[in-house]
Parts: sequence; C-alpha cells; structure tokens
Amino acid sequence: MSKKAKAARGEGRDVVLSGLGGVGKSQLAAALARELRDQERSGEAGLDVLVWVRATSIDQVVSAYAEAADRLQLPGAVPDDEDEAARLFLRWLTATDRRWLVVLDDISDPDWLWEWWPDCGSGRGWVLATTRREDAQFSGGGRALIRIGLYTDSEVRAYLKRRLTDAGQGHLHQPDRAGEIAAELGHLPLALGHAAAYLINKRRTMADYLSLLRDTGSRLGDLLPESADTEGYGRPVTASLLLSLDAVEEADTSHLARPLLHLASLMDPLGHPATAWTTPKALDHLRTARPPQRRWLRKHHPPVTETEVHKALEHLRTYALITQDTDTAPLRMHALVARAVRETIPTGLLSATARAAADALTSLWPRHDHEERELAALLRANVVHLDRLTRPALWQPTIHSCVYRVSGSLTEAGLYRQAVEYDETALRLSSSIHGSDHPDTLTARHNLAASYGAAGRIQDALDLRERVLTDYERVLGPDHPDTLTARHNLAASYGAAGRIQDALDLGERVLTDYERVLGPDHPDTLDARHNLAISYSDAGRIQDALDLRERVLADRERVLGPDHPATLTARHNLAVSYGAAGRIQDALDLRERVLADYERVLGTDHPDTLDARHNLAISYGAAGRIQDALDLGERVLADRERVLGPDHPATLTARHNLAVSYGAAGRIQDALDLRERVLADRERVLGPDHPATLKARHNLANSYGIAGRVQDALDLRERVLADRERVLGPDHPDTLKARHNLANSYGDAGRIQDALDLRERVLADRERVLGPDHPDTLTARDSLARAREAAAAIQQPDTATRATAPAHQPPSETPEQPV
Repeated sequence: MSKKAKAARGEGRDVVLSGLGGVGKSQLAAALARELRDQERSGEAGLDVLVWVRATSIDQVVSAYAEAADRLQLPGAVPDDEDEAARLFLRWLTATDRRWLVVLDDISDPDWLWEWWPDCGSGRGWVLATTRREDAQFSGGGRALIRIGLYTDSEVRAYLKRRLTDAGQGHLHQPDRAGEIAAELGHLPLALGHAAAYLINKRRTMADYLSLLRDTGSRLGDLLPESADTEGYGRPVTASLLLSLDAVEEADTSHLARPLLHLASLMDPLGHPATAWTTPKALDHLRTARPPQRRWLRKHHPPVTETEVHKALEHLRTYALITQDTDTAPLRMHALVARAVRETIPTGLLSATARAAADALTSLWPRHDHEERELAALLRANVVHLDRLTRPALWQPTIHSCVYRVSGSLTEAGLYRQAVEYDETALRLSSSIHGSDHPDTLTARHNLAASYGAAGRIQDALDLRERVLTDYERVLGPDHPDTLTARHNLAASYGAAGRIQDALDLGERVLTDYERVLGPDHPDTLDARHNLAISYSDAGRIQDALDLRERVLADRERVLGPDHPATLTARHNLAVSYGAAGRIQDALDLRERVLADYERVLGTDHPDTLDARHNLAISYGAAGRIQDALDLGERVLADRERVLGPDHPATLTARHNLAVSYGAAGRIQDALDLRERVLADRERVLGPDHPATLKARHNLANSYGIAGRVQDALDLRERVLADRERVLGPDHPDTLKARHNLANSYGDAGRIQDALDLRERVLADRERVLGPDHPDTLTARDSLARAREAAAAIQQPDTATRATAPAHQPPSETPEQPV
C-alpha cells in the first residue's frame, strides 16, 4: 500500500487511506510521514512542516490548524480567533515554497471537510488522510482512494512468528494454529497485534488461546486487552471497532442502526442475504427494537418501512461497519466487529434477537432449493452460525423451524453425510435440552433416521425407525398421526433393507390404520396405498402392484385433482408397473404424458420434471428406441448438471443411465469409461459403502464383462458380493443379485463347477427369501437349468460337436430410477 501512496504523491495527488477500524490506516500514515520527515532535505525530498490533525470533528481540525499558524508565527494570526488563524494557515499552505505534509487522521464526516482541505497550490505540499468511510467524494478532486485490507494468511504467519520470536517466545508459535487464530480474528492487524502481546504476556500456547477465542462466553476486552497494545494503535480493540457507531447513530434519523447491527452481528461473517432485514418478520421486530424517538411514543411503536431500513444500512456501509459489494450482494460484517457488537446486546434481549433473525432467514427460504441453490446454501450457513452463537435460543421453548429447514435443505442438495452429522447433533442437543421423550426430540430422531437412509446407512435407519415407532406408540399412542407416519416409514426401511415380506406385512397394516383413523381418502391414506403397491412390486406381485397403482391414480385424481404433484407421481408409478408387466408401449405412452404434465405444472427445471424426463429415456430404451433414449439421456444429464450441480446424487444417476444407453447403442468403450467415472464420483461423494456406490461397482463389472474383460469382471464381482454381504446382509435382494452375477462370471471364465455350485445356492436363497414364484427366482431357476445343460455337454465322452445353449444370458444393463 505504501507503494501506491508514494506513486500517487509522485503524480501530485492527495491520498485517502480507507478501511475498517484496526487495519492499520493510521499506522501506515505515520510510517509514510516519518519516512518523509527523516529524509534529507533537498529539492524534492524531506519536509519542512508536518501537521498531524485528528479529523473526527471540525473543531479538532480548526484547533490544529490554528496551533500550526501559531507555531509558524504567521503574520496576522490572532490567538483569540482560532477560525481566522486556521484560515490563515490554509492560505499560507497554498502560497509557501516550503515542503509540507498535512495528515487528516480518521475523517468521520467529509461534508464539512472540503472547506478545510488544504490546496497544494505550488505543488510543494501533500495531504494524506485516513477514514473508515468509502464515499465517492473521497476519490474526487484528483485524490487517490486507497483501500487498506486485512492481512493475508502468509502475512499473518510471518507477523506472528516474527513478533513471538522477537520477544524471545518463539516456542509459543505453532504454525498449524496460526491460520486458525487469523481466521477467528478475521485477519485484522489490530487484533493480531493484541493477540500476539497476550500470548507473550500470559505465556499461553496458541491452542489455549484458540479455545478462549472460540468460547462465546469470553469477552474481547479480556482476550485483546488495552494493555496488549504494543503496535501503537492507541485504543482498545472494542473501542476501535465500534468508534464510528456514534457517528452512524447521529446521522441515522430512523434509529434503526443499532438494532440492525444487533441482528447482523449474529450472521455469518462471510455474508448474509441483504433482503433478510426487509422481510415482514424483521420489520416487525425492528418496530419494537428501535428506541422510541419521543417520551410519549414509548408504548406506541410506529411501523418500520423498507426505506428506513435501506437508509440505516446505507449509513452502516458508509462507516464500514458492514460491507456489500453490490446492491444485491450479501451483507458482510467483520467477525470481530460482529463480536464487539454482540457484546453490546443486553443479555435479556439476545434470545429474542436470535429468534427474530431466525424468523427472517426462514421467511427467505425458497420453496424448492434447486430454484435458488446459492441462496439456500447461504441460508444454511447463517442458520448454523446463528445457532452456534446463541444456543440454546433456537431450542427453547421449542425448536425453531429453521433448524429443521437446514436438515431438509442438506438432503435436498445431496449432502447426505453433512445431513447425518447435522441431525446427530440436533438429536443430541434436543435430548439434552428437552429430554428423550419430548416431541421435538422425537422429531429430531425421525429426521436422523431419514438422513441415515439417504446416506445409505440402511441398517442404522431401520434400527432408529424401530425405536422411533416404539417411542411414538408409548408417548403419543398407537393411533396418533405421527405414530402412523413412523409406522409407514418403518415399512419403507424394511423394503430398503430387503426385508420384503416384513415391508409388505407392515405396509398392509399401515394402510388399514390410515383408513380407520384418517379415512379412505385422506392424502396420507393415499400415500400408504401407493407405498403398499411398491411392496407388492418388490415381492414380485406384479399384477397386484399394477391394480393398486391404478386405484391410487384414480383416487388421487378424484381427491387431489389431475394436476396435483402427488397425482403426477401416481401416474408416473403406474407407468413403472406397466413396464414391469411387459406393457412397454403403455408405459411409454403414459411417461410421455407424465413428462408433459410435469413441464406444464412444475416447470421444465423442477427436479420432478427432470426425473420424468429421465424415466421417459428409460422407456425409450425398453421399447428399443435406442437413439431416442440416448439423446434424451444426454439432455437429462446436462439438465441435472445445470440445475442440481455435477455432484448431486441425481446427476450421478443420470450419468449412470447414459452409460446404459451407450451400451445399448453399441458404444461399449464410452459406456465403460462413463461407468468408471460414475463409480469414482459415487465413492467420492457418497462414500465407498453407499448402496448406490455398490450398484455402480456392480454395473462397472457388467461393463467389463460386455467388453470381454472376463477376469476384471470376475474380480470386481467378487468384491461386489463381499461388499454387499457386509453392508446389506447375505439375504438382501441386491446381495442375491451379486451372487447370481458372480456365477455368470465363473461361467465366462470356464469355472463351470463353481458357476453350477453358486447357481444352486442362488436358487435356494431366492426361493427362501423371495418365494418360489418371484420373477428373480424364476430367472435363477432358468439359469441353473442352463448351467446344468452346459456342464453335461462338456462331460459328454463322444467326439461329435454338440451345440449347447449358453449357461446364462449376457448381463442386462438396468437403468436406475431417480434417487
């Protein structure tokens, strides 16, 4: 920065150093002044006159100029007339041939200043100013406005190492902690100077100091005491950070600056939506939070307008208490400024302020996160930060809805592991604050079970849902709607765990309960009927599933209307049943209608519309319209990458299904390359043991087999079987499928007896687990018969050439339904 200032001086321009309190503006100005002062006087170097002016008020400037006139013994200066003496000094600066520097330090209000801004006149003088403000007028009149920023990471590390070493305490420096301290202190030079002095004086390690910094109960005055000012900043950190607040409140006639600062201080320092403070919830809070302007208004709080809020925010921006890159960009507040402001919030108001901020954030949440992904991510970050700072404000007397919104938003964004971590914390906190049987705790336990399921932790989800159901039955009773929901969700977990009969039995009970308690046409009853159809399908009862889905569609059209999203889902699922029943054209025709409906009702980019487009591509493939399937699959992938992002689980599914289309089109290497990418993506995004990752590994083995890489296929299928037995259990339908496919690989590799033995086990397992008439059991029975024929043909002693049927069909490439 000193180079920029010197360059501007060389061009004959005055310089204004602007920045947040504590970034070292005055220190830089002092260093430049000393450098000029100490130069040997010559034609263009050195100084004859140096005047340092504290410029927070007009009186200070006038007094400083008058004193300078007196010390220069300017003719005509009258000691009792400071104003005239100051003007005399200004005129002298314009005319003198002596070299001079006037430093105007910490300008708080430029409106009155221009009358007192020295004119360089003959070019022998220079004005150097500092301010927290960034008004456009500071860069007018040929002045150079130079913004002073925060320390970089490398500057922080170098400073702390040098400072501790110079004090003979180099052993206190911990390079791995220096960056964390810098982050906690927002890279602010003032704060880092105080922190280094604290470490030296107290002989505390950086790890100890970090613990104190992260303790929300610690106060800045203790962590960054005035006695630690060894760099010449001249005032305590808190006072320096909030010095301009008085000026803001004087300029802000709406009296909203302080309550707005209180709200903003609870937000993420990296930014929060500027629109939060003009929501109805925020305006209502500000109405009662701002101090009354007159005594008689103390019991009457006039409404707060958006215009008043915008003006108050403009004052806060002007004095650098908040920053904003553009009118629509997030608002930011330096972490230490925020901490200093929070320490001014009366203890009794913190909880109400926190819940008001939570109300404002919740009211901004988009109906569907995909519509405004960046906003949803910003809201998630701010809720988490707000909760951490004010806990347990958002948990008492009940959990604020924003806590639940974060969980759902993480799942919708495909951040399954983060959702699990968040929900585990939420359950632990609710149990501690409310007790294990409080309705909020039961809800938290239910949400965690859902997150376990999405993250592929199938057994964890099932175990927790069994507990949730037990808790709801005990606390709320067997027929409470929340209990019925818990029973419904447990049935879904049984299905995901491959316990097909358990899922079917419980699904039938759930439907009976819903019909009895809520009535046959209640939306939840229709959902139960819909999910029972899924269990019929899993159990191989294809016609039962189809019949029930036709009824579900008719019911939803009658009760909810033909265009309700749930009705569109029912239409989509009936198309699935048509496909399973071999009614390929019916499935295709209905899926084309479903897609048209979704595009019309929800829009072309809604995730459900993308799913409908994805499923139509599957139907094209099933109908043998390979190129149509491939073209639509490529569009689906492009849409999902654009709308949901390249790593969303649904995007990975679209990539997988495009590989299916490549394989069907004979583009074997393209299919294999894409499957390898899908597996790598799922391992990275979902983890190596997520069921979807296991499926990607299974499908890559199929591609190796199709490409003739027999040993690669066999090796990978052995791993897939081991993984599925470990993760899903030995009897899960996906495990049975992996065992069946490994038998195929044994056959391809010429290990006929191994293939035969494994096929016999597969058939026995499927008859036991799925039943003798399940389609997968019939497939296993057919495959075993072919394997026996192949083995018998090989053992024939005659030399005549015998034509034999293959022991198995080539592995079928099955598209995945949307995640």
